[in-house]
Formats: sequence, structure tokens, C-alpha cells
Amino acid sequence: MISATIIPVIGNIALSGGFLAVFFLCYLAVMGFEFVNGFHDTANAVATVIYTKTLKPYLAIIWSGIWNFLGVLIVGTAVAMTLLKLVPLDVLITLPLQVGACLVIAILLASIIWNLGTWYFGIPLSSTHTLIGAMIGASLSFTYFYGGPGVDWSKATEIGLSLLISPIIGFGGSYFLMLIERKFIHSDRFFHVPEGEGDKPPTPIRILLVCTCTLVSFFHGSNDGQKGVGLLMLILIVFLPATFAFNPKISDDQTGKWLNSTEQILTQIKPADTATQDKISKLVTNIDKAKTEEGNKESAKTTDKFKFRKSVQKVAGDLKKLTDDKKSGLQPQVKDQLKASVKNLQKITDFAPIWVILTISLSLGLGTMIGWKRIVVTIGEKIGKEHLNYAQGATAEIVAAATIGLSTGFGLPVSTTHVLSSGVAGAMQGSKGTSNLNYQTIKNIIMAWVLTLPVAIALSFLLFMLFHLLLYI
Repeated sequence: MISATIIPVIGNIALSGGFLAVFFLCYLAVMGFEFVNGFHDTANAVATVIYTKTLKPYLAIIWSGIWNFLGVLIVGTAVAMTLLKLVPLDVLITLPLQVGACLVIAILLASIIWNLGTWYFGIPLSSTHTLIGAMIGASLSFTYFYGGPGVDWSKATEIGLSLLISPIIGFGGSYFLMLIERKFIHSDRFFHVPEGEGDKPPTPIRILLVCTCTLVSFFHGSNDGQKGVGLLMLILIVFLPATFAFNPKISDDQTGKWLNSTEQILTQIKPADTATQDKISKLVTNIDKAKTEEGNKESAKTTDKFKFRKSVQKVAGDLKKLTDDKKSGLQPQVKDQLKASVKNLQKITDFAPIWVILTISLSLGLGTMIGWKRIVVTIGEKIGKEHLNYAQGATAEIVAAATIGLSTGFGLPVSTTHVLSSGVAGAMQGSKGTSNLNYQTIKNIIMAWVLTLPVAIALSFLLFMLFHLLLYI
């Protein structure tokens, strides 16, 4: 159904039969990545409700899939657009299409290989770490051949810190929340470990666990689901940059109004310090440049269209820096107006068609249906010395949902797997005064976490070199 939806879109573009085949190969590879992502990440979201027998597996998966979809649909594309900044798009769109295809396939294949391998051994692994490592590795290999700015290391560092800190928050938050629950909740049933098929939680606990599963699923969609959206948008921009460089639903008139109104706001500001005045002057100059390039974006040249995209992104980014700068001395009303301008300008370049969101949601759901069991068993039985109880499951999911939601709010990709796995470990550690963790399982998980980035970087680096070599033989 989804492929049928995009065929008319592709049909309007001058893609030869060979490139069309490669496009659909990449399209299917993204679906494959999200399918495998469903094994890992979405399985985490349903682990507690399945393991505690709150919901039957397939009902849990359907329910989780609905909220994953809503998370992607409602929250926006900030995380997806953040990921796109890890690859050198500006250089990529000036090169032959084959080069872009090599980059995309290297990223996807490296991600799928590592994700499948760790899933086979039932190790909860971050698809986020894998994907980011693959994007960095392929970009480094690309830069080796073609130069350019390469990886945006400031953005990579920002993402890396969020991935590093989030498991610590997951463990610590769950540990301390569990201590509070033990002190104030005096219900043996809440801390009960389910045994046997007929041992199901009472209605209030079941409602709580369904609610926490819903929250994790929604925020998983808002964060992890966007990574697949970012990948698919990367493919569309690489293969069809003239069509997907900016949002076709926003008219030229609307774009012009947003640029003009932003310029008017800036020209009315009378800052006290010269530093802020310089920033405003540069912004006005860049807005004028964007307005000029807007007039050229209808040309047949892809580079002209992409220049306009880049200029709008720069204006939006600089505006955000100006409003975030506490030394700028801007009045609250002016800040609010400029923040509204940032949101409007981002709509021009940061977008995803509905069929892209449907593709990712469907792939996540199907992957979870087929591969959920290995990860669910690890979460429920192997992280601790005892099996997961109701309180531990609810605690881990509450902390995970809060952490993922905050990360999405800042536009940062974070690992659902890392946050929830560390949350389960923290909840189990907080359940008793003595250590309650299965250190062999923890050791395997940490080892996989440590190896993921270097393995994904090396694998995608080598795959791009191989594909590039084959391309020019």
C-alpha cells in the first residue's frame, strides 16, 4: 500500500529504471532496519506488560504500535532532522547519484548486521547507537574520498552525551523511585513476581502497567521512530533532492511572508551591546540572501534548490542561538516572536510526508510481532537474580518515558533500550538492600553497548569503501 503511494511521486521524477530499482532497494532496506529495530527497541516498550501478563503479546504489540505511530505523527521531526546533520548532504547532492546510494546502503547494511547479531543472542542493544555509529563511519569514508566538512562533530558530541547520560538517569531514577515506593507503598501484591499462566495482576496494577507501556510507546515513537523517518528522508533527499529539499506544502508566498516578518522584527530591535547588534545584522543579511535564493529555487539546478534550504536552516539556527543567548537583552515579547519565526522557518525544511511515518510505524510493529520474545525474556528474567515484579516494571517504564520525552523535547536521539534496560537494573537494585543484579547478563549488555559505536563505525566505513570501489571498477 505504501509503495503504491510513492510510485506516483517517483513517476514524476526523471529516475531511470536502474536508479529506480536502487531507490526501492534502499527503501526496503530502511524498512528492514526498522523491522529489526522492532526486535530491540519496541520490544522493550512491551516487555513489562507481556512479562507480567497484563496484556497478551499480540494485543500489547498492536496497542504499542498505535501509540508509536501517534508519537511520530504528533511530536514532529526534530530528532529526524538532527540525525540528517550527521551526514555531509551539502557535498553529497553535488555528486553522482550512485555515490549517495553507496552511502545510504553502507549505513543501512552496517546497522542491520549488528542489530541482527545482538538480537540473536537476546542482548538488549541500542539501535540508536548502531545507526549513529554507521552514519559517522560512512560519512568519514565519504569524506576520505570527496573531502568537504565531513561529520558535524559538534552535533555528534551533543548526541553522544545524551546517549551516555540517559542510561545513568535511567538507572539512578529507577533506583531512587523504587526506594521511595518500598518506603511508602505497603502492598505485597504490588511487589509480587508473577508465577504461572493464570497469575495476573489485579485491575489497578494492570491499569498502571498499561499506562506506563502506553507512555513508553508514545515517547519511543516520538524519539526512536523518528530515526527511521530521518533515514527515509535521507534517501529521498539523496535520490530526489529537487523534490524533497523543502516542504512542498508551504507556498512561496507563505515562505516570503515568514522571511519578511522575521526581518521586520529584527530591524526594530535596538540592542545595547555591539555583539548582539552584529548578530542581528548578520541575520538580516542572511535573510536577504535567503529571499534572493528563494527566487532561484524553481530553477532546474538541484544546487540552487539546496542553497535555499541551507540558507533557511542557517537563519533558523542563528535565530535560535540569539533567543537562547541570555546576554542578548531581548525583551520577552520579542523573544517569543523570534521563537515563533524559528518554528515557522523550520517547517520549510524539517518535514516528513505521512506515508514516510506510516512506513516506519508499520515496519516497527511487524518487527516487534515477530522478534519480541528474546528481548522480553532478557528484560524480564535475566537482568536481575529474580524475575521482574509489577513494581519494578512500572518504575522502569515511568523513568524511561520521562527520560525519552525530555530528550525528544530537546531534539536529541536517545536509546529506549539503554534507558529501559538500565531502568530495570536500577529498579531491581533498589528492591533490596543487597545486590539483586545478574552480573553476567549486565556484563554482556555493557560489552555490547561499548562495542556498538566502534563496530558500527568500522563496518559502515569499510562497506562504503567496498561499494565505492565496486562502483568504479
